Order: sequence, then C-alpha cells, then structure tokens
Amino acid sequence: MQVKIFSDGAAKGNPEGPGGYGTVIQYTDPKGVLHEKELSGGFRRTTNNRMELMGAIKGLEALNRPCEVVMVSDSAYVINAFNQHWIDGWLKSDFRRGKPNEVKNIDLWQRLLAAAAPHRITWTWVKGHAGHPENERCDSLACAAALMDDLPEDTVYMESLKH
Repeated sequence: MQVKIFSDGAAKGNPEGPGGYGTVIQYTDPKGVLHEKELSGGFRRTTNNRMELMGAIKGLEALNRPCEVVMVSDSAYVINAFNQHWIDGWLKSDFRRGKPNEVKNIDLWQRLLAAAAPHRITWTWVKGHAGHPENERCDSLACAAALMDDLPEDTVYMESLKH
C-alpha cells in the first residue's frame, strides 16, 4: 500500500518556549477511498529540529504494516537526518561545532531509523510554505500543536542540555 506522510514541526526555536509537530497520513484503500489520519503533539523546552524529526517519526510509527511511503517535509533537516545521518551536523564527517562528544539528537535519529526500517521510503523536500498545497494542512496542524497549553516537557532534550 502507498502512503503519503506530510510532516511539519512548529517549535519556536526558543528552549523556553512551546513547540509542536503536525503530521497527516494519507492513503487510498483498495476501493479507491481516500483516508487521512491526523497526529499532533508538542513539547515545552525543545527546538524546531526535534519537532521536525518527531513529526516524521510519529507518522512512521503510526503505520501498522510495511508500506511504500512518500514522506513530504519542508525541512531539509529531516531529509538530511535520514539520508546522510546528519544530526545538527555532529554526526556528519565527525563535525562537532566545537562541542566535543556532544550529540544531543542521537536518540531521535535512532528512533527515526527504527520507525523507518519496515518501510520503503521516498523523501520529498517541499521548499517553503507559501501556498504549497502539500504543506498547508501540516502547517496548521503543527501550529495548533505548538500552541497547546498542556504540553509535556521534552525530558530527553532537557537531560542532554545538562551534560
């Protein structure tokens, strides 16, 4: 079965601020009926890149059988994280941004690889938001998630800041 996952993060990039992700899973059943499943959620004290990864991860984890997946994201970060094992530049070419032995997002990268393992995935980077039909729905979902009042803290990220 072919599935499209539209993924977006809408964190404010401020460690003290709210963040959220929105994901829409879209597929057509054998009778030709289009189905959509919407997922959104958020965290306090996190970053936009983590929300971009969470949107992709949550979409893949929601699939209950192996699928041919087209993942649509406006985030080059997500595309590079998956295809080049690039997490904040700290894994690629042993680059460390002057912070030896610090890799904050390795947990999400490993979770992304595990979620992606059963599927055949094509990644599509949709550059920019303005008026792009494949991105508008996820933008609204992600923004709604980012504005939720009852967001949990992203404790894994907070723990990584202590080291």
